Parts: sequence; structure tokens; C-alpha cells
Amino acid sequence: MSTTLSVPFGVGDASFQAAGGESGLTRLVEAFYQIMDEREDAICVRRLYPRDLIEARKRLAAFLCGWLGGPRRYAEHYGSINIPQFHTRWKVGEAERDAWLGCMALAIAKQGYSADFADYLLAQLQIPAERILQAGQHTCPQQSAPL
Repeated sequence: MSTTLSVPFGVGDASFQAAGGESGLTRLVEAFYQIMDEREDAICVRRLYPRDLIEARKRLAAFLCGWLGGPRRYAEHYGSINIPQFHTRWKVGEAERDAWLGCMALAIAKQGYSADFADYLLAQLQIPAERILQAGQHTCPQQSAPL
């Protein structure tokens, strides 16, 4: 009789694997930006990004890769990042935070993740989103965001 023990999300690369590795994260990011472009209630956050999202897609996928326990692609390509500090160049309020999280929730729902992982991932994403909101309370004028 054998038993299979699963590693909890957030330990090692369990979250990265649950997300489908790099290809799964690429699909998540593609869905996220497509949803952001389609939803009228996301205009407030979409306007913070450049018109061309190619670099933003690469950066977000690279960030999520390392953040979820996979290879540290963001650091390899862009260097280190302090998420709240990085976002202080844009005015991020509650509407932008909520729109970003809403788009991400819809993108996560499209991925076919287990319910447990989908809930875990969205809950984890709420942490940096809240920190960005707090950092955004002391921001410069709005500009296009590279992420």
C-alpha cells in the first residue's frame, strides 16, 4: 500500500507546479491581460499600462514564475524587485487594486486549476495588491506601467 503525500502550496515549487509551470503561467498572464482589455470596469487599471503589453506580459510571467517557487526568471532578466516600491511611480487606488484582482480572479478561473489552488493563488495575490495600494497612497503622477 502506497500513500501519496502532496506538498502544500507555498512550499518548494508546489505552487509553481500547480500553476502549470512556465507555460501555465504564460497562459494565466495572457488571459489576465485579455480580460483587462475587454472589461470596462478595468479601464482604471489598464490605463496605467502601455498600449503594447508585450513587455508587461513578459515581466508578469517572469515575476509569477519565481514568486510561486519556480525559476527566478524576473531576477535573471530584470534584477531584483521590491513590489510596493516599484509601483509607487503610479497612482494605485482601491479601484485599480480591485480591478486588477478582479481580472486576475477571472483569469485564474479560466485556467482549470483545482479549486484549492485557485483560492490559494488569489488569496496570495491579494497580499502584494494591498501593499501596492498602501505604497500608492504616496505616489507621483500617473504614468504608463511596464508591469
